[in-house]
Amino acid sequence: MWKAKWNKPLHYLGLLFVAAFLISCSKPGGVRVLKLGHGLDTSHPVHEAMLYLAEKAKEKSEGKMIVQVYPNQQLGTERELVELLQIGSLSMTKVSTAAMEGFAPEIKILGQPYLFRDDAHQARVLEGPIGEQLLAAGEKYWLKGLCFYDAGKRSFYTKNTPVEKPEDIQGLKIRVMESPTAVNMVQSFGGSPTPVSFGELYTALQQGIVDGAENNPPSLVTSRHYEVCKYYSLNEHTAIPDMMIVSTKVWDILSEQERAWLQDAADESAVYQYKLWEESVAESMRILDEAGVQVSYPDKEPFRKEAEKVYELMKTADPEMYALVQEIRNY
Repeated sequence: MWKAKWNKPLHYLGLLFVAAFLISCSKPGGVRVLKLGHGLDTSHPVHEAMLYLAEKAKEKSEGKMIVQVYPNQQLGTERELVELLQIGSLSMTKVSTAAMEGFAPEIKILGQPYLFRDDAHQARVLEGPIGEQLLAAGEKYWLKGLCFYDAGKRSFYTKNTPVEKPEDIQGLKIRVMESPTAVNMVQSFGGSPTPVSFGELYTALQQGIVDGAENNPPSLVTSRHYEVCKYYSLNEHTAIPDMMIVSTKVWDILSEQERAWLQDAADESAVYQYKLWEESVAESMRILDEAGVQVSYPDKEPFRKEAEKVYELMKTADPEMYALVQEIRNY
């Protein structure tokens, strides 16, 4: 199960309350109903892809499979939704692969800085045997990966000064996801990594709890963090994909035909999402420009050089992971 915060009674009771009112995989009148919860805004391109998945599942099954999508953390935070999948009280969710580190150690490979040479290299890796291996890595924790969604490239955005070189991060409190890999990455640049939930980040930025954060353009826009942070430095240090996952407790009770419908719908939604993402990035950059955000394009090589510290530590601390890094770089 999720490794953190199980000692909080209110969180646990809240999870049980939600679980009690969810039917993860019902079949009234011969129709399979799957519930999909996530934390994104309805304007986000990944949400649109999930609606497309639902549409395709219904179309392929001729109405025998219905995927109900619940956005905006209606059913819980990202961590809570994954916990609901583990106990079989929710069918599906979209999760950042960074958040999957606590379940399948191999997946943290996707959060390493400057892992991929370019978009084509990333696509080859995720669509090949390594990608298949990573999608299956969480199954022993009751979480099966169906497909990857593009989540773009993450860059730093800050309140007071732009980040033009790694030294500019030094002394800054940078919000990161609850991910050891993200923590190590910010530390490699000399910053102070500060885990804050995405839903609380706007307030944390306003109140000065953190000096900045890192994310892709569509997330910066849909979260409206650009209202607080007027500097966006596109150093593109990581390209961490999202993953559509299904509870194995749900998957195991689906028929072979139902599994095929769902997998095919997920695969087609991923293709659709990649196109949406490209359009969303262009529109997001236009919105940031109109909002007066100072966008810069720093030289990536100094950041890449500093990030090699992460790999040097990995070489001795986790040789198996380092070997996978080399396999990906040579793919």
